[in-house]
Amino acid sequence: MTINDNTPLFPPTWQPLLEQGRLERQHIGRSDADVFRLRRHAGDLFLKSERADAFSELPAEVEKLKWMRRQGLAVPEVVEFTRHAGHHWLLMSALPGRDLASEPTLPPERVVAIMAQALRRLHALPYRGCPFDQRLSVLIPQAQRHLQAGLVDESDFDASRLGKSAAELFATLLAERPAPETEDWVVTHGDPCLPNLMADGDRFSGFIDCGRLGCADRYQDLALASRSIGYNLGSDWVAPFFRAYGIVPDEARLEYYRLLDEFF
Repeated sequence: MTINDNTPLFPPTWQPLLEQGRLERQHIGRSDADVFRLRRHAGDLFLKSERADAFSELPAEVEKLKWMRRQGLAVPEVVEFTRHAGHHWLLMSALPGRDLASEPTLPPERVVAIMAQALRRLHALPYRGCPFDQRLSVLIPQAQRHLQAGLVDESDFDASRLGKSAAELFATLLAERPAPETEDWVVTHGDPCLPNLMADGDRFSGFIDCGRLGCADRYQDLALASRSIGYNLGSDWVAPFFRAYGIVPDEARLEYYRLLDEFF
């Protein structure tokens, strides 16, 4: 294990484990947590760490990973979760393969097919059995708390919203909120961008970064999945994704959930 000035102070009880292999900081994805991969002969592990405060997400992610595994979904296994030095620490297994944004051998048509099939299976779960609520009645107040805490990065807005303030966008979020009866509730991943889905060869091997999983409108997933496809593969592959998923997209709902994502 290599330690430098930017490496967090790991839990002391993990030191023998960390000495078994090589620790690599991960940079793909947009998670605010520190993520490391421990490469070792006995099987790779991933470590995630975040500051333990009112906006911590790892405690919920641990419960969501455990629930997803009980549903038969392919997700990392939680090995250990602890708190140390003002941070939450999650140790979990590595899924086989590579994420869909990093797998160089997969043609775009296979990437969108894997994405569509994985989301269809997730969305087919009975949402009434999901104990995690990610509907607008929950997410909009969360977005407001992020705004009030100064956690919204205005420099990271989508191109169409650059130059606007977070307060302006929040006002739009309230004004354009869909009627509750129009929400199409399913079990959603919450952030299904290509880096958060794994493939082993040409087959789906699991979901990662599941902290936003919960019952929500399916457009929460469709909006972010299609945006990621456009960003990573090009806009020509967005329509094939929707065809593979089996839906004619509602552009207004896609845009609304992308707007909501600016606050997370």
